[in-house]
Amino acid sequence: MVHPKGDMATKSAAKGDLKAGREPATDQEQKALLKKRADRRSRWIWRLAGYVFFIGIWQFSSTYLVEDFILPPPLTILETMQEIVTSGLLVTHFGATLEKIAIGFSLAFIIGAFIGILMGMNRWWEAFFSDWVLILMTTPGLIFVLVSTMVFGLSYIGPIVAVVITGFPYVAVNLVEGVKAAPKDLTDMARSYNVSRARLIRHVIIPFLAPFIFTAIRYGFSIAWKVATLTEVIGGNEGIGFMMRREFQSFSMAGFLSWALLFFAFALFLERIVLQRQIDRFFRWRPEVTS
Repeated sequence: MVHPKGDMATKSAAKGDLKAGREPATDQEQKALLKKRADRRSRWIWRLAGYVFFIGIWQFSSTYLVEDFILPPPLTILETMQEIVTSGLLVTHFGATLEKIAIGFSLAFIIGAFIGILMGMNRWWEAFFSDWVLILMTTPGLIFVLVSTMVFGLSYIGPIVAVVITGFPYVAVNLVEGVKAAPKDLTDMARSYNVSRARLIRHVIIPFLAPFIFTAIRYGFSIAWKVATLTEVIGGNEGIGFMMRREFQSFSMAGFLSWALLFFAFALFLERIVLQRQIDRFFRWRPEVTS
């Protein structure tokens, strides 16, 4: 039995489509839309349930298993986070870390993209770079953090160098695979129709490489976050990692966890809101990719 309100809503949507010059959606399209909304709602419910479960375990452990000074309760952490935000320290130190990440990862992406394209287009360049890219990618980032700290000390350059060295191999590896898998039949057809090189790159090469580029950005950016913060922990004089080290030295678990959670929240914001929206916008012509 169809509810009258649902029937009226369907007719209203159809009228709106006709006014906008579109054909009314079919029943199959409407069912697919409803299923997509239900799946999205279900994901959000389970995501919130995960947060509730984690906070519940945290509160239980802080109340019954360990002392408050070892594991402060969530409310104490929220109060400390509020103090950090209102004091202005959040903007100062997050800004310092983000500046290093922006410079370091931009350089890492440019270098990695250049090397990756060379390796994908020419087997001689692949033989020249492949072993070094593999070595840099498999070496723990902590080694490069320690080396950069020993070489550059507490200077501004150390975290940037560490981010570049650890980040560009992930970009290069992803773009190598993308260039090798490029659609040769489409490029040959475009050349047979005398399509200009600029249009070929804009309409064929870049859309094909886009998934590989975004994957490289995701992996490389996550590495950049960790390496930059770790460098600040070991040898920084400002930034998120520096504040974590200061709270650790004073054995302030509330302060340490507050900075760590602010770090997690901001990284999650950049991933889920900023980067994911750009991916959805870029792939809006491919509904199966948009999440």
